[in-house]
Amino acid sequence: MAVLVYTEAAKGKIRKTSLEAVNYASHIAQLLGTTVTAAIAAGTDAALLPELGKAGATKVLTLAGDKLASGNDAAWAMALEQAAAAENADVVIFSHDLSAKTIASRLAVRLKAGIVAGAVEYPTVNGTALHVRKNAFSGKATAVYAMHSAKKIITLLPNSFQVKLGEGTATVEAFNANVDAAPAGIVVKERKTRETTTVPLPEAELVVSGGRGLKAAENWGPLEELATVLGATTACSRPISDMGWRPHHEHVGQTGVAIRPNLYIAVGISGAIQHLAGVNGSKIIVVINNDKEAPFFKAADYGVIGDAFDILPRLTEAVKKFKASQH
Repeated sequence: MAVLVYTEAAKGKIRKTSLEAVNYASHIAQLLGTTVTAAIAAGTDAALLPELGKAGATKVLTLAGDKLASGNDAAWAMALEQAAAAENADVVIFSHDLSAKTIASRLAVRLKAGIVAGAVEYPTVNGTALHVRKNAFSGKATAVYAMHSAKKIITLLPNSFQVKLGEGTATVEAFNANVDAAPAGIVVKERKTRETTTVPLPEAELVVSGGRGLKAAENWGPLEELATVLGATTACSRPISDMGWRPHHEHVGQTGVAIRPNLYIAVGISGAIQHLAGVNGSKIIVVINNDKEAPFFKAADYGVIGDAFDILPRLTEAVKKFKASQH
């Protein structure tokens, strides 16, 4: 019996969230006295696969099937069901991202599995049950779910677990899945790739975010410069993306992307409860706002009251000087 993990590669490397998932699976495997098998799409650069072994997998299955390359969610659920059967896996782990949200739920139906979405801590074992903690009430509390089902699926909230790599190795095996019966699903007529050098928001450890306090789309320069100097990913509040000042994929909050970076800098954002629900898992929150009554200050670890257009350039220069002093 193994713990199965769904993993992905992007931009020439194994995704950080996938390494988190393998680490998490390795923890469960130790509790259950078993091993970890990582499943990844066939065609992934073979030079990347050893990193899955370093994260804790002892076997890597490269899944192939006619409908898998197109990202067909139903086909992937079928393929993973077959992989779970081949590996005798009662526990399947995903990262709680867009692809997993669509595949994991389908797989849960196929396996008749219990599912907990968005785990934030390593589980504990009580008999045959796994006890899994996740956020509740928009992050204001946590709840522990006891999973008694024979088959279990857990998805992990990104950036909740530190990636740890060791000296482990994994064997690599090809796995041809029979997914001919999968429905056609969405037909991709044209594929466009958004080129960016920044880390995707769910994986970002440093995030600089802007709100209506920046007053106009053309005023984003100082915020972007700070993000560049820090090596951070940019984000925004919902009104900003709704007005078209920034792209919708940068919207963080309850109705956008939920993030858990090590550092979240909020510039000109009042801190409505819907925004806080998506960012309150951040390790450190810094708020810059000229309104000393802004609700966000109550959630902040550090607050700066003042004009963002004066503070941002000074903060950027301070970071540059600090970095220069480290060389």
